[in-house]
Amino acid sequence: MPPKRSFLEATYLRYNKPEFIHPDPLEFVWRYKSRADREIVGLIAACLAYGNVTQILKSVEKVLGPMGSSPAAWLKAASPAAIKKTFVSFKHRFTTGAEMAVFLLNIKHALEKHASLEKLFLQAYDEDAATVEEAIYEFVNKFNALGCAPSLTPCPEHKSSFKRVNLYLRWMVRNDAVDPGVWTGVSPSKLIIPLDTHMRQVSMGMGITKRKDTSMKTAAEITAYFRKVEPADPVKYDFALTRAGIRRNNVKD
Repeated sequence: MPPKRSFLEATYLRYNKPEFIHPDPLEFVWRYKSRADREIVGLIAACLAYGNVTQILKSVEKVLGPMGSSPAAWLKAASPAAIKKTFVSFKHRFTTGAEMAVFLLNIKHALEKHASLEKLFLQAYDEDAATVEEAIYEFVNKFNALGCAPSLTPCPEHKSSFKRVNLYLRWMVRNDAVDPGVWTGVSPSKLIIPLDTHMRQVSMGMGITKRKDTSMKTAAEITAYFRKVEPADPVKYDFALTRAGIRRNNVKD
């Protein structure tokens, strides 16, 4: 039987705290104060959030290190040639330096054309849509204006769960002790659970889903359950539930 609201609230109150953020790439977002830096750092950290968590943190650090105190200012000022040269030797699992350069050039292009990543997302956002699913596909296609970095921004035609983009949206849209809530134009009610294998196992263990894949269909089914519990904020319990599961199983990623 799926968990009751009382259990979810108790888990939220127990684990949805800043001291439980580490080790999570979200910690990099909190390092910066400006909205411009936070939305850029968030996208970098979220899109690198695959594989071993220790390596994820190291890789995000390698990207942010050369950018100094303001990644937004660095990206705006850096030439395409400088960006490519800076990250030529970068490597994170399947992500090469060339892919990272394309990814960062897409961020730079988005900032030059739309002023912020939020404004780019809002072009695809439909307030009347039930979720941000279609907006995600359009956002990724528009974001990849200068080329695609497949290991960082998967092709929308594959219809994966887009876990890392949904994770990024959770960070940007929600505002509480864990999620910084950088954006103001997107409703938390439209968000989709960032679904990976761990969250699927947690959801199966709680009787929320019987699906054994990490597709967008599974993410939508899990999100639909949480929307019944918390209509205005269906992703509210994501961090707390996954953090509780990780700590209980002594797993780092």
